[in-house]
Amino acid sequence: MKILVHSGFHKTGTTSVQKMLVHNRARLERHIRFLTKPGMIGACEAARAYSVSRHPADLTEFASEIAAVFEEVDTSDPRPLILSSEDLSGHMPGRRGLTSYDAAPLLMKAIANTAEAAFAERPDLIFYYSTRTSDDWLRSCYAQHLRAIRMTMTFGEYRSQYAESADLDAIINRVRDTVGPYKVVSAPLEEAGARPIGPLATIMDALEMPGRARRHLDILPPANVSMPEELLDAMLLANRSDLSDSEVSKAKSEARRIWLTGDL
Repeated sequence: MKILVHSGFHKTGTTSVQKMLVHNRARLERHIRFLTKPGMIGACEAARAYSVSRHPADLTEFASEIAAVFEEVDTSDPRPLILSSEDLSGHMPGRRGLTSYDAAPLLMKAIANTAEAAFAERPDLIFYYSTRTSDDWLRSCYAQHLRAIRMTMTFGEYRSQYAESADLDAIINRVRDTVGPYKVVSAPLEEAGARPIGPLATIMDALEMPGRARRHLDILPPANVSMPEELLDAMLLANRSDLSDSEVSKAKSEARRIWLTGDL
């Protein structure tokens, strides 16, 4: 059976892919089947835990959660299976003290080993990563951190401290070395986003899906679009304030609500 693991990276159009899959499920289900994070929460949480601890027991727990996912797979179904969640590669750099995705190669190797043990016949595994130009990716990650956690660095400070984390191709090469002989493919968001069905197109390419599988899909606008500098400044100001964490969260939510309604 063919399985494509779309495990990142964060802020490279992954949410857009997942929303397209879910929204077009009825049209796509004749050709593919898929699981996103809600269908494999245990595996995603275990991957994030291992990316922080690097403890062998957490990697074993991740493999166990992936095995549980594979136990539910109908091997008589000829449709390829997509597993899509950026959390399968662990936490985004900038969280929990992480400065790169260097847990990803071992997590992908655990998926490969578990798949080989789970299925009677060796699966046709494809590991797919979407990428993005360094500065755009760092800026998008920074905005996400400002929104989600109490980050107090300026973008310049963040870019300086986390510059090496943006070498996504280096991580992909390490994944390729680790999971060989399985195929590892990647595509930049800047190219994929311009395709008629957006970043989903490169996944369909990797699965060698025919044109009929791509027709008549509802095209959704890009998810998690960039926030303006004014909103980022407001969030940074809230993060640096003396307000409590709950008050900061409310302040940032209100600033974002005002932006979304066009009043910022």
